[in-house]
Amino acid sequence: MTTSPPLTATAIAVAGLTKSYGDQRVLDGVDLTVRSGSIHALLGSNGAGKTTVVRILSTLLKADGGTATVAGHDVATQPAEVRAAISLTGQFAAVDDILTGRENLVLIAKLRHVDDPRGVADQLLTRFDLVDAADRRAATYSGGMRRRLDIAMSLIGDPSVLFLDEPTTGLDPQARLEVWRTIAELAAGGTTVLLTTQYLDEAEHLADRIAILHGGRIIADGTFADLQALLPPTEVEYVEKKPTLEDVFLALVRHEQ
Repeated sequence: MTTSPPLTATAIAVAGLTKSYGDQRVLDGVDLTVRSGSIHALLGSNGAGKTTVVRILSTLLKADGGTATVAGHDVATQPAEVRAAISLTGQFAAVDDILTGRENLVLIAKLRHVDDPRGVADQLLTRFDLVDAADRRAATYSGGMRRRLDIAMSLIGDPSVLFLDEPTTGLDPQARLEVWRTIAELAAGGTTVLLTTQYLDEAEHLADRIAILHGGRIIADGTFADLQALLPPTEVEYVEKKPTLEDVFLALVRHEQ
């Protein structure tokens, strides 16, 4: 039986990280600490460098300067150890549409030399509520199902750190909620999640801590309450609140179901 790591332990430590592409300086001294077993959101506009940070931490890209460790391993000098401890889910699902959901999982399990690939696949299909669709081709899956399958594939081998790079881009509101629930369950089970997103509500809903990347640096990092405290105190006003289009959409869909 495994136990979740204490939230005081550090899963990711970044100090002074820099990266340039030609004359363009994308990262200009990024500092970031992510606690084990937490969801840490990295917010930033398009081109802020969020994906660059993830690519460096997952050993897909070399930094120009600074240091970074993941699961206690240096990304520059111990890349193999880092890769053994992590998994990465990008903006687009790495799912083979020709294969069924089960076949996708079995294939990854075999590639990672996991014992009993089919048993592992069955466990993940159950965990991610994909049993009924297990033997359908992934091409027939909805956006939310494809993303759940993609995350399930990334968990084969029990990585301690999961990088999710804008995982809900292009998903409808209901599918986004499905993915949110999945991410929250992963963290509750002890997996450390570094989540990059442009969606402020996503970070507010999911993250234990939120870091804001701007101008190549982390300009704020803390809980949502910490970030709220950076602004002047609010004034109490009474206004009529109408449901948003997302509220209406979700209510209607749930009613039909």
